[in-house]
Amino acid sequence: MLYERLLRPLLFRLEPETAHERACALMRCLQALPGGARLLQGLAGPAPELPVQAFGLDFPNPLGLAAGFDKDARLTGILPALGFGFVEVGSITLRPQPGNPRPRLFRLPESEALVNRMGFNSRGAAAAAAALAGAPRMVPVGVNLGLNKDCPPERAPGEYAEAFSLLCARGDYFVVNVSSPNTEGLRGLQEKRRLEAILRAIQERNAGRKPVLVKLSPDLSDSQLDDALEAACSQAAGAIAANTTLAKAGLPAAAALAGGLSGRPLFSPSTALIRRIRARCGLPIIGVGGIMSGADALEKIRAGACLVQLYTALVYRGPRAATGVLEELRLGLEKAGFRSVAQAVGSEEASA
Repeated sequence: MLYERLLRPLLFRLEPETAHERACALMRCLQALPGGARLLQGLAGPAPELPVQAFGLDFPNPLGLAAGFDKDARLTGILPALGFGFVEVGSITLRPQPGNPRPRLFRLPESEALVNRMGFNSRGAAAAAAALAGAPRMVPVGVNLGLNKDCPPERAPGEYAEAFSLLCARGDYFVVNVSSPNTEGLRGLQEKRRLEAILRAIQERNAGRKPVLVKLSPDLSDSQLDDALEAACSQAAGAIAANTTLAKAGLPAAAALAGGLSGRPLFSPSTALIRRIRARCGLPIIGVGGIMSGADALEKIRAGACLVQLYTALVYRGPRAATGVLEELRLGLEKAGFRSVAQAVGSEEASA
């Protein structure tokens, strides 16, 4: 309540990316301060234990921070204090790049949404690897890999693989981001032949050591999804559903802005994508998009996600966003008669 009544109005007076930068700077200070993590944990409140095993990894709870918040992997030592059971950094490109011109991040408070056209602003894979090398490991860390804007499609497999090699020792799982709408031509890499080539190039350097997931767009047609899943099911350990959407029907303020839409309006399309993937193949799924409550998280889990993520909720709910979702999820699981998160995964099929 303190955040929503006092701090959020102050932050919302700032341009969105500036507010984000200042919040991150504050967290970096806390990360360097003895007892800083405990202070932040006190603000966030306790996170219930809801252990999950997925991708051969142990997670203290099923709620992670989605890629996009900690783009350069500089906050992995402090973010778990907010209650997250895992943290995904990036998207990280092979070479440093500034991303798209500012302004490139926009709030839609009436819809509890964001529109971004960041364009993979990144300090590059080498800098991210150095940041992760010096960070304590509290929870599993995922590394989301993006593609430099100037990379032609035929060179994409090599560049993704090279970025993976630089970061392989620093992440617990890896995500191939071929679905951001903010880099021209990137979504075309979800096509079967191109995605197969990217995954093959990464796996040649991976030798099966680290789980590699594919992040998919909620805007794929059924035939496009079938195409992408043919590649993913043969070479990936899982899928993330979903990236931001370009569909903005019924949101006039969003329609006027170029970029991908996240937050509450993405909840239904991303949950529908989880169901579509589950109906087509047995890949484990991380569900992300529009989670604002424990009920939202439980719906994605029951649709087929074994883990879930949030990001936009932090902007609108503040430091208690994750712990609030987790406590509501715990109560929701108990009320529905589930003894664990794993028991709830895909359970809507049984009750249909």
